[in-house]
Amino acid sequence: MSLDMDNSEAARATPDSFPEIEPPPASPRARLSLASSRTPEIPGYLTETYRWAYLDPRNARYLDHELVVKTILWRQHRRLERAAFSEIERGQRVLQSACVYGNFSPALAEHIGPEGRLEVVDVAEVQVKNCRRKLAAFPQATVRHEDVLHLGEGDFDAVCCYFLMHELPDDYKQGIASRLLDSVRVGGKVIFVDYHKPHWAHPLKIVTSLIFDTLEPYAKGLWRKEIRSFADEGERFEWRKETYFGSLYQKVVATRIA
Repeated sequence: MSLDMDNSEAARATPDSFPEIEPPPASPRARLSLASSRTPEIPGYLTETYRWAYLDPRNARYLDHELVVKTILWRQHRRLERAAFSEIERGQRVLQSACVYGNFSPALAEHIGPEGRLEVVDVAEVQVKNCRRKLAAFPQATVRHEDVLHLGEGDFDAVCCYFLMHELPDDYKQGIASRLLDSVRVGGKVIFVDYHKPHWAHPLKIVTSLIFDTLEPYAKGLWRKEIRSFADEGERFEWRKETYFGSLYQKVVATRIA
């Protein structure tokens, strides 16, 4: 449009006369910065028991490495990751119920591919920021600062709960399990990968028991009860379980049938 148009031409000009300027597309990092409008409250058990591991930014930087995960899981981390991913197909819409140290989330985003969608939810802001950094190169992934207990019903193809249940008090185990089961569509799967009561002769049973008694006070809830027992309305699902590494670990898959 000419800058020297007369007054009559200016009067006839309307917003529709001007070309539309499209906003630049958001970068992957900007998309990952989108958060819930409400800040979730940190559960008391997390503050009291796991502040050092998940809420302290300095410790989180030290712990968020593959070597740490490899050590904690007795070099079984790749096997367990593959077991979880074997239940998830490329292009699916997937919910990850909490942030995970190491390369698990980027590997999951890569596994579902650019045509899929990964949503990671965590109640701790420190973990959300860490995970957003790791997933910045994956436009199919978003990280939400939200409490899993406050999620509404969803229609995800798969929900992955990777080493979260053992960190929850039993009442939270029940609430989280039921909420995740509500988040999957009919025909979809909820995949739990976590600790399991090891074989009585397992050489690491005593060591693991001492670690749990010292650092993981809620983990033996999974030694005493099946994951399925924490689910409300579990009859809506078909359940199967596999164990690994002398039964120290388990994968439980709940496929929704109703």
